[in-house]
Amino acid sequence: MWMKTAFWGLLLFMLVATTMAVEYGARSHNSGPWSWCDPATGYKVSTLTGCRAMVKLQCVGSQVPEAVLRDCCQQLANINNEWCRCGDLSSMLRSVYQELGVREGKEVLPGCLKEVMKLTAASVPEVCKVPIPNPSGDRAGVCYWAAYPDV
Repeated sequence: MWMKTAFWGLLLFMLVATTMAVEYGARSHNSGPWSWCDPATGYKVSTLTGCRAMVKLQCVGSQVPEAVLRDCCQQLANINNEWCRCGDLSSMLRSVYQELGVREGKEVLPGCLKEVMKLTAASVPEVCKVPIPNPSGDRAGVCYWAAYPDV
């Protein structure tokens, strides 16, 4: 008899806990360390001006001066919350697209395809050896959003 009572008690507890988790957004995409990077919460997105220059130069096949690379890497490393680094790179990339008037086209700059620019920007943490959290558990590498078409 006590097994039946324990079972029903556990089932009731799970039902209540699940309902509360849904009500309070435990599975929300706005929860977790990345939610601290949301400008709506007061987070100031870094403009990453050095990275803008580096990504543009790399994309067209130009040599990146050491000073530009150093500035980009320092700016990325200065973002204290490593969860925000890829988000700031994504924002920087969107602003480059906006600045250049890129919509759905394939070419961002002469000789620079949009997909190449996206992958170049996403790989900045790896080039700079600046740690970023990844879903795979790695601490460095390429920003996860490189795999998505809408960035």
